Amino acid sequence: MTNILILGATRGLGASLRTLYSSKPDTHVFATSRSSNPEPSQGVTWLTGIDVAQPDAGQKLVSQLSSTKISTAIITAGYFGLETFDSPDWEKQIKMYTTSAIGPVFVVQKLVKAGLLDQGSKVILVSSESGSITLRHEKEGGGNFGHHASKAALNMVGKLLSLDLKPKDIAVGLVHPGFMRTEMTKGVGFDKYWDDGGAITPDEAAERLASFIEKFDINKTGEFWAPGGPGDIGTAEDVLGKNLPTPLQLPW
Repeated sequence: MTNILILGATRGLGASLRTLYSSKPDTHVFATSRSSNPEPSQGVTWLTGIDVAQPDAGQKLVSQLSSTKISTAIITAGYFGLETFDSPDWEKQIKMYTTSAIGPVFVVQKLVKAGLLDQGSKVILVSSESGSITLRHEKEGGGNFGHHASKAALNMVGKLLSLDLKPKDIAVGLVHPGFMRTEMTKGVGFDKYWDDGGAITPDEAAERLASFIEKFDINKTGEFWAPGGPGDIGTAEDVLGKNLPTPLQLPW
């Protein structure tokens, strides 16, 4: 039996990954929810009261998982608080950094120390191309400091974790899952870019990501990838050139 752990499994990409993996034979999904009463799903064990932005998230995970070994842990939990230069938001930035770049360190550390992630396991951290300093281009402008910078911080976190965990044969990957048609992007007004920006559904993103994860191994640990290629990355050709491959390894 393959055990998949999905953190942030109630909506968006996390929900689509939960549905996809739970439909596969010989696969069981452990899905996290911040609430205490998520809807039951076949092939899914809910781990409740888990908020990646809280310091006890890792310990709560370990206590609910007991001795269950995890093949792949996917951290999709995220928060996007819209900001501009004229209206930066302290509290939003704290929440974005805590959710994206601080929480994952403590979650992964607890899972490894408890022996639930061990030799051959994979850790997938859902980042964003917006966290690539190299890809940031003047045509997209500034602003959204907390969101973009917290993703850049997550990329460093993933790189550092990969160095710590490589001797244990645990592979750590950073991924840009694609520009998605979700309530999160709609909530910050990005739905106006969906069509021109090639936004995909969470289900499409989940299919791409699952295919990538299946082939991902220790040889790519610590790397940053776009499983769907350059299609929805507006600055890819400006910065990296034309005829780019899919999947596309992204620069820091």
